[in-house]
Amino acid sequence: MELSQAMKNRHSVRAYTDRAIEGKVKDNLLSFIQTCNEESGLHMQLILNEPKAFAGRMARYGKFSGVINYMALIGNKDDSLDEKCGYYGEKVVLYAQSLGLNTCWVGLTYSKEKTAFQVGEGEKLRLVIAVGYGSTQGAAHKSKDRDKVMKASSSAPRWFIKGVDAALLAPTAMNQQKFIFSLDGDTVSATAGKGFYSKVDLGIVKYHFEIGAGRKEFRWS
Repeated sequence: MELSQAMKNRHSVRAYTDRAIEGKVKDNLLSFIQTCNEESGLHMQLILNEPKAFAGRMARYGKFSGVINYMALIGNKDDSLDEKCGYYGEKVVLYAQSLGLNTCWVGLTYSKEKTAFQVGEGEKLRLVIAVGYGSTQGAAHKSKDRDKVMKASSSAPRWFIKGVDAALLAPTAMNQQKFIFSLDGDTVSATAGKGFYSKVDLGIVKYHFEIGAGRKEFRWS
């Protein structure tokens, strides 16, 4: 599956079947996470067959069911952690979608089972991503109008418009979509608004923008 198609097909899924992540799907996902860790310096980990994190009251409040697999997004405590988690976490999410898996970003409604993953000195668990074979494929979220999240002239190039449209497909906390993309020549800047996990969201939408626009068309400011 092409990334652009995975981006369109991906929707947040909160209910999962008991089908195991195994074989080539498991091996490929683990390999991809390792590659992303090497590129980013993060310490993302795939946790399989661990039901406790989503067995409590908070998970029920978040309407999660059947979640026994998740990715822990862990990295060094610094100002870049949130955006890195967003960018590389979404990179893994879309790859997982291409493997036939479903996912959901989770910020608060889970329990931290510290024996299930490793957090090194100076590191922090920022959030997790539920992963598995969904009971459904989820549903599309409502998006803001394009003009609400971009600053550009009326003659903005097609690649910029495609990038913004791709960003609007991205998951954001509480579906806030608090971000702005600005264009100056071939230079794009992306800024986060105020809100829960807004810098994580910024990393997510920047990755979507790159897929939609084409990385060769522009440079980040």
